[in-house]
Amino acid sequence: MTSGWRLDAQAAHDALNQLKAATRILMPTHQNVDADSLSSVLALTIALRQHGLEVVPIISDGSLPHALEFLPGASEVLLYTRDEAPEYDMLCLADCSDRTRLGKFYKDDPSRLDGRVPIVNIDHHITNGRFGVVNIVEPSAASATEIIADVLAVWGTVLTREIAQCLLAGIYGDTLGLRTESTTSRTMRTAADLVDAGANPVPIVDALFRLKPKSSVCLWRKALEGVQWTGELIWTELTEETFAECGAQPSEAEGMVNFLAGTEGSRAAAILFANDHGWRISMRSLPVDVDVAAITAEFGGGGHPRAAGVQIEGGEAEKQHFLSRVAELIAEPRVK
Repeated sequence: MTSGWRLDAQAAHDALNQLKAATRILMPTHQNVDADSLSSVLALTIALRQHGLEVVPIISDGSLPHALEFLPGASEVLLYTRDEAPEYDMLCLADCSDRTRLGKFYKDDPSRLDGRVPIVNIDHHITNGRFGVVNIVEPSAASATEIIADVLAVWGTVLTREIAQCLLAGIYGDTLGLRTESTTSRTMRTAADLVDAGANPVPIVDALFRLKPKSSVCLWRKALEGVQWTGELIWTELTEETFAECGAQPSEAEGMVNFLAGTEGSRAAAILFANDHGWRISMRSLPVDVDVAAITAEFGGGGHPRAAGVQIEGGEAEKQHFLSRVAELIAEPRVK
């Protein structure tokens, strides 16, 4: 598959000029941080420091997944709620389609994202709200890190081994190791260039796809025991008690929805993560005519056509309404 997107070089220059005007740049990840989000933040942090800028990376919901600890620079990232966010006069958001996706960092003080502090916005989600003073949004890109690889080239960044490793990890994370339909020839060429620059795919594949703690096996067992069907939607629910019983982090369940999406007879899959306000829901689909970004957008969520998420507020009635409505939306047309 080929990709038609082309980086707006002027927007990349504008982003750097905007960032250079800052005294201190804060770079929060999106909530439930994944490989593309953290890798984007780390790569940009290293790159901007080459320009002499003060950059502070922070995980917005206070938890660094064990599987991402191998990333260069991960050990120095602040954890929001554990660490105090420093003063800053610029925000750079990468892989963040919506400001509310910053989780507790946003919920604790929405005024942080009201535009009074300038935002540079780099993303690949089709549902991105273009909320920055500079927006570099390329929905055809397979990952935010694929875009950032081009941005850094425009900036004249020295592509160190550490930056290359972060960028490759982000690409692998969002494409499941170059296996999703979003993977294009351009994605593969970018990955090859990063390997040439010193990135090593082996620890990335090990950390993201091969190695797992015992707690993950416990969590997956309980999740699979609870699998249910609503029409052609396959889904399961995980509670805070389940995570506590297994000693697992929420990030250990993220790959589960991809596994369920491949179940014969399903047209979409969902994992429901119970929380204090209702459920955080992660959705996936394989059929090209099932757009989970459009489905979740009906409930205030968003993402990509094959991978999206949403928060459902309320109780059991709201949950059942969501499941029933999704089943209606994904129902395969029958020939009369």
